[in-house]
Order: sequence, then structure tokens, then C-alpha cells
Amino acid sequence: MEIALILAALGLGFASGFHCLGMCGPIALSMGLSKKQQVNFHLQNLTYQLGRIFTYSLLGALVGIIGEGFQLAGFQQYLSIFAGVLLIIMALFSFGGDFASKIPFINQALLQVKINLGKLLQKSDYSSRFLTGILNGLLPCGMVYMALTASLAAGGIWQGATFMALFGLGTFPFMFAAVLFGNLLNTATRAKILKIVPVFLLALGALFILRGMELGIPYISPKKEALKVEKQMNREKATDKNCH
Repeated sequence: MEIALILAALGLGFASGFHCLGMCGPIALSMGLSKKQQVNFHLQNLTYQLGRIFTYSLLGALVGIIGEGFQLAGFQQYLSIFAGVLLIIMALFSFGGDFASKIPFINQALLQVKINLGKLLQKSDYSSRFLTGILNGLLPCGMVYMALTASLAAGGIWQGATFMALFGLGTFPFMFAAVLFGNLLNTATRAKILKIVPVFLLALGALFILRGMELGIPYISPKKEALKVEKQMNREKATDKNCH
């Protein structure tokens, strides 16, 4: 995967962290983890976070099927531009709050997920923590949808899964700390920071458009030939590993 995509995934996840504190933080705090047993506390917190990242990776792999189809058809550069335009549109809508919560059918799905989450939160075993993370990852979230849109440009199943896993890792520090320390930021401070996030998303959208234009700018908008060379090198490395 290109360095630009790796940094974009981590950066998008990190920028989404403040949003996650507001959307998913209450769920994390509702798990009722006790600090009396420090090792168990941290392991259960980690298990919950891994459940979230697993869901993001799975969604990325599913979206990657579309990306791989476009890549095989030779339309990856257009897909990158399309993803960039979508990111900019969603970023503009996000200035008014999380746009995902305004979509009717998503709200209906949200109700069912919340019911199942409520049942899991009453349990304290590791499998329940992991399932809580999995369901948490399915909650309607504009930032996740933006990340999935961006993962289209990765151009493959494994690439899409990796992009979303990196996105999940970017959100990890905030969500892990939310469970560890409770409510880290008050509502007013978080609201101010969230106003900056769409600006970052606009820049990310512009990056994907530049990437699709293949202007020959190293790491940002490489020529198609450079991408082919990188992919060929990755295939050769994979072949060498299989031979050994």
C-alpha cells in the first residue's frame, strides 16, 4: 500500500478520535469495567477495541471488492477521484453534525444494534467484550462511512481491509483512553475540536483527487507507471515468501 494511503488512513482515524469520544465513548463507559484487577481491566478494554477494528477491517474488505473490480477494469484513477469528491461532499455535510444519523433506514438499523448492545453490556466475559466491539463498529457513523469511501481508492480486498484496520488503529488511543480515564473532554471542548475535523476531511478529499489525476508528484500523485512498479514489487515479494 502507498505511503500516502497509510498516512491518510491513520490520520483520518486520529482525526475521528474526537468524534468517537462523543459517539462511542458512552458505550465504552457503560461496560462497567472495574480497575480492581488491572490486568483484566486492560485486557477487556483491549478486547473491546479489537472487536471494533475487526468490524472496520471486514467492512473495508467488502468495499475492497468494488475497488478491486475497478482496478482490474483499469478505472482505479477515476475511482480515486470519485472517492475524493464523495469525501468532500460528506465533509461539507458534516459541518452540520453527523450526517449518518439523519438517514432514516440507518436509524432503524441503529435501534436493533442498540438492543443487542444493551444485552452484551450486562455481561463481563471476553467474548461479550469482543462482540460489543463488533456491534459498536456497525453503529451508523459518518466518519466510518468517510473512511470506507476512502478505502475504495486502495484498490483491492486486502488493501481495503488494511486501510480500515489502520483507520481503527488511528481511533484506538482515544477510545482506549476513554475507558481508562472516563470522559476526557467536556462537551464544549469536544464541539470546538469537531469543527476542525471537516477541514481535515476536505484536505483528504483533495488528496484523493490529486492521486487520481496522476500528476507525477511523489507520494501524493504518482504516475500510473510508478504505481504499477510498486504493485509488481509487492507481487514479487509475495512470490519470494511463498517460495521460501
